[in-house]
Amino acid sequence: MVKKVICALDTGELDEAIAITKRLGNVVGAFKIGHSLTLQHGLDVVSRLQDAGANRIFLDLKFHDIPNSVALAVREATRRGVWMMTVHISGGPAMMTAAVAEARDTDGIPPLLVGVSVLTSLDQHVLTDHLGVQRSIPEHMAYLSQLAIDCDLDGVVCSPQEVKEIRKQIGSQGVIVTPGIRVQNIAVDEDDQRRTGSPSEALSDGADYLVIGRALINSEHPEWTLEEFGLVGAPN
Repeated sequence: MVKKVICALDTGELDEAIAITKRLGNVVGAFKIGHSLTLQHGLDVVSRLQDAGANRIFLDLKFHDIPNSVALAVREATRRGVWMMTVHISGGPAMMTAAVAEARDTDGIPPLLVGVSVLTSLDQHVLTDHLGVQRSIPEHMAYLSQLAIDCDLDGVVCSPQEVKEIRKQIGSQGVIVTPGIRVQNIAVDEDDQRRTGSPSEALSDGADYLVIGRALINSEHPEWTLEEFGLVGAPN
C-alpha cells in the first residue's frame, strides 16, 4: 500500500465507487469523494465506502459559506468519521476558525482540515484579469496558505507547481495535498486541470499526499501504474 496516494473517485455511480474501493483498498492510502457522489447519495456514501474497505475518506466538498453554516457542515462530516475535508481559505479567518472548532469538538480522532486557495483549473490570466488578484499564483497561494495555518487548519491543497513555494512559506506546520499529478508516459483523458506536474517533483518539493484518479482507476494493473509513477518503495 502506498499511503501517500489518495485515489479520486470521480464518479457519481455508487456501485462503481464501491467496486473501485474494493479493488484498490489495499493499494492506496485513502479515497477522495466529492459532489458527484454526495449529492446523489448523501453522506451515507461515506459509511458505504468504509464498509467496502476505505479506511480513510477525503471529503472534498470545499466548504465556503458564512462561519455558522460551514461549522454545521463540518460537524456533520466529522460525525461520519471522514479522515480529511476541504474548506475554501477565501471564506476568511472567522469561517476557518469555526470549522476548526467543530472538527476538534469530537470524542474520536478529529479530521484533517485542509484549505483550498486557487483551483488547479485556474491560470494566471483568470486569476488576474477576471478575479482581480494582482499577485502571481505562487505568491497568492503562499499568502493564503500561511493564513490557513495561522487559523489552525491542518494543511492546504495545491498543484505540483506551487508545492515548493508553499512548503517554504509554511515550513513543517501543515500537510500539503497535491492533485494534478501527471506522468509523461501515462495518458489520461483530457481534463480541466491547468497546473500539473510529476509525482517525484511534488514529493521532493514537500508534498505529503498525491491525489491520483483516472490513471489508477483505468489501469488494469494499478500496482504497476504506481511503479511507473515512481511511488512503489517511496517513504510512507
